[in-house]
Amino acid sequence: MVDHNIILEAPACPLHSGGDDIHVLRGRDRLHDLPGEFEIVECQTCGLMRTSPRPVPNSIGFYYPSDYGPYIGTTVTANDNKHAFKAKLVSLGKAIFDTKALALPIMPAGKMLEIGCASGSFLHAMAQRGWNVEGIEFSPEAAQTARELGYTVTTGAVETIDKPHDHFDLIVGWMVVEHLHDPILALQKLAEWTRKGGMLAISVPNAGSFEFRLFGSRWYALHLPNHLYHFNPRTIRAMLEAGGWRVTKVLHQRTISSMIASAGYWLSDHGYKSVGRMLSDFPERGGRLGALLLFPIS
Repeated sequence: MVDHNIILEAPACPLHSGGDDIHVLRGRDRLHDLPGEFEIVECQTCGLMRTSPRPVPNSIGFYYPSDYGPYIGTTVTANDNKHAFKAKLVSLGKAIFDTKALALPIMPAGKMLEIGCASGSFLHAMAQRGWNVEGIEFSPEAAQTARELGYTVTTGAVETIDKPHDHFDLIVGWMVVEHLHDPILALQKLAEWTRKGGMLAISVPNAGSFEFRLFGSRWYALHLPNHLYHFNPRTIRAMLEAGGWRVTKVLHQRTISSMIASAGYWLSDHGYKSVGRMLSDFPERGGRLGALLLFPIS
């Protein structure tokens, strides 16, 4: 059962609407301990896993409180030397260990759109690299924080927003597609907004990973009910192609943060709450587990 008058829906698989589903697991919100249990089902036709039933668009905001990790973790403080030093350390670590985090194509600076830009740290970083940046963000509060940095940010779900066609050279979305109620519609819009030869870079959790098989409902990247879809490499490719994109490169991020946090959930469930909480907070409620670099179909 779900409290607080959350309205649920159980839509068919967007790739094969007539297919039958099988039960995978049940889980709950572990980031904020908000009420409700949610089921993951798998389409027997294509293998796409999704949360069903799930909160409808007008109800899902309940599971995105103001202290939601990505909103807090992407805040930029002006003239904050400590933040700048930390950012340089993180960038250096990613370069040394080649984690594939936030992987981008090699291309000249142009117009970039970030979907799910949260409080604006990536917009800010790309603007400093010479890009003309815009954002889309579901949270009004996070969107306003990004606007206060001087960037154009549209508030709302991608599926409900219109942008000029053939306008952007690069669109990015870090851990966003799995949150979308209608990812095919959203991806079709992104393809329309992108110039010929432009690119899309996204990251999604890999539900085909050993971690998911090992931890099940305790997998850190499961993130119920916010994650409406749970992709593996085959199903994310199918989704992108259905949205008008051609996959050109798949990268797997090298990180152990999700494994550590998942172990924390396991320990918490087995009576070791203090150490479990310490480990589950390790990724700082963020983490990007993979990136896809894509060309739209011309």
